Amino acid sequence: MTAPIRVLVCDDQVLIRTGLVTIIDAQPDLEVAGECGDGQAAVDLAGRLRPDVVVMDIRMPGLDGIAATRLLAGAGVTHPVKVLVVTTFNLDEYVYEALRAGASGFLLKDAPPAQLLHGIRTVATGAALLDPEVTRRLVGRYAARIRPAGDGATQDVPLTPRELEVLRLIADGRSNSEIAAILVISQETVKTFVSRILTKLCLRDRVQAVVYAYRRGLVA
Repeated sequence: MTAPIRVLVCDDQVLIRTGLVTIIDAQPDLEVAGECGDGQAAVDLAGRLRPDVVVMDIRMPGLDGIAATRLLAGAGVTHPVKVLVVTTFNLDEYVYEALRAGASGFLLKDAPPAQLLHGIRTVATGAALLDPEVTRRLVGRYAARIRPAGDGATQDVPLTPRELEVLRLIADGRSNSEIAAILVISQETVKTFVSRILTKLCLRDRVQAVVYAYRRGLVA
C-alpha cells in the first residue's frame, strides 16, 4: 500500500484548524502529522515531523505565514517543504508575497472540502495549484505594482515567441487543456512547452512562472 500523504496544519483560529484536521484525517490517503497555531511552530514542527505538505494560514501572531513559508520553502532552503496557503480573499496581497516566498499554491478558506483535498494531493505530487479565476483576479490586481516600469520587458527573456505565448497563458491562470485549445495544439505539446519554460527560466513550478511573468511585465 502507498504511504499516506502527511500533512501539517497551521492556522491560529482553532475552529478552522480543527475543521481542516477533521476533513484531512477522514481521508484514507491523507494523514495529519501535526497541527499548530503560528508560523514559528510550523517551522519547528516541520523540521521534526518532515510532513509532505504544510497547509498554511497567512495572518498569524508572531511569525506570519509568509515568513514561515520562506523558511520552509524559500530560495536556498536545503530540504524545502511543499506549502499550500489557505487564506481569505481580502488578504490577497499577502498571497502574492507567499507565492514569491516559495508556496506551491493557494486556496480560499471558503473553498469546498473536496477542493482542499484536491489541493493537498496536487501539491504533494510536486505540481502547483493555481485556480484560474482566482489567479486572474489575485495576481492581476497587483500587476501595476509587480510590473517594472518601461518598455521592452521581453528583450532579456530567453524564450521563443511560442514559449512566450504559453507563459502568458499560464500567467492568465489557464490550464494545460485550455492552453491546448487556445493554441490548437495537443496537451502533450503544452506540457513540453511548460517544461521548457521552467527549465530555461530556472523556475520550480507554474506558481513561480506566474510571478515571473508579472514581474517582467509580460501580462497585459
